[in-house]
Amino acid sequence: MTEFLADTPYVPASFHQWFEAARKTVYTQVERVPLASVHGWDCSPDLPAMTHRSGRFFSVEGLRTHHSRGVVPCWDQPIINQPETGILGILVKRVDGALYCLVQAKAEPGNINGLQLSPTVQATRSNFTGVHRGKSVPYLAYFQNAAPHRVIADVRQSEQASWFLRKRNRNMIVEVREDVEAIDGFHWLKLTDARGLLRIDDLISMDLRSVLACMPFGGERHVTRPMSPCGPTTTEEILSWITAARSRIEVRTEQVPLAELDQWRREPAAIVHESGRFFDVIGVQVKAAGREVGEWAQPMIAAHGIGIVAFLAARFDGELHVLVHQRAEPGFVDVVELGPTVQCTVRNYDRLPRETRPLFLDEVLTAEADRILFDVILSDEGGRLYHTRNRHLLIETDERPDHPDFRWMTPAQLSGLLRHSHYLNMQARSLLACLHALATPAGPARVPAGGVESV
Repeated sequence: MTEFLADTPYVPASFHQWFEAARKTVYTQVERVPLASVHGWDCSPDLPAMTHRSGRFFSVEGLRTHHSRGVVPCWDQPIINQPETGILGILVKRVDGALYCLVQAKAEPGNINGLQLSPTVQATRSNFTGVHRGKSVPYLAYFQNAAPHRVIADVRQSEQASWFLRKRNRNMIVEVREDVEAIDGFHWLKLTDARGLLRIDDLISMDLRSVLACMPFGGERHVTRPMSPCGPTTTEEILSWITAARSRIEVRTEQVPLAELDQWRREPAAIVHESGRFFDVIGVQVKAAGREVGEWAQPMIAAHGIGIVAFLAARFDGELHVLVHQRAEPGFVDVVELGPTVQCTVRNYDRLPRETRPLFLDEVLTAEADRILFDVILSDEGGRLYHTRNRHLLIETDERPDHPDFRWMTPAQLSGLLRHSHYLNMQARSLLACLHALATPAGPARVPAGGVESV
């Protein structure tokens, strides 16, 4: 990444210098260890769940899901349970009419490349209440005591609901008018530059993307012209469509002991699925610099393969729309949220019947290079997920699919839904941040020479 930053014209020189300096003081050293060696955790195979001995942070539990309309009506899996609301917050200020945001260089144990850009504040309740007995969280007071007239966004949002059980974070954007010093590890970055940096693999963290997506999208308006049932529609009709799905679809979950999960087995190094697909639960030992705590151990989820999250995009009367999908996942608070057109890990469908493959996956995989508007690989949340990444794609199409579980929406409509909790899932928010970047004059999309099928 160092060379790529240096050779990329839309990376500000001041940012490049700061980021390279941060590498010397902010880093992690991560070693995978057997689950029995995760210090500070009760990970015995005889216990129903993996828990921290403080009773805080999070646990890894067994979950059985019943889905009334799922391709698979019932399945078992491990899942992360963290029943507390964290804070993801960005401080912003205006300088000569331009908006700047305060970002931090943060090294998470699950980051494939170590250092990534994170929000001003990224902290669980256990962190900011001092359960880890580490240093206090910088700038936290700006979000805990924010004046209402300075709050640009303040809304609770979900994390990946296939791996987190009803986990929520408070996403906040707070404007300051006084001078706020950027302490070591932090940097004031122009918002347009931050969006431009989304074009670089594994640089903007998932948490920063989630909050950037909550930035109001310019020119928001509601589509009112009549269209086909699955074409562009009003936001009010979209809300009714979501509510109807939440009333129609039933997703029931029950906790079961990890040792009793069907098709999962405990090995010394990990909990794995018998098929070798999906993900593993692993243990890591971490040494860190530039963090509130210098050393710890924890379990993590490690996915198999790079996932794909993609929006198909089309223009209606010249205005860009993306195709959203109603998704019901076990960890959602309210049954259904809107996700990308395609959200999956392709290798999970190897050797499975073709009818089990997600709709529109083949169109994404075979897209011609000139139809790919945006293409970048970005990391998932590195505090709980180990080397877990998704290829983010925006693909233009001439097709106008007619399916009751999909709708065309403008980026402004998606932005409007983000004023409220639990309408857009994490993957859709991440792609919405990329849509913001698409409107930023920061150079062409990065398209790998091998095409999308190189994933």
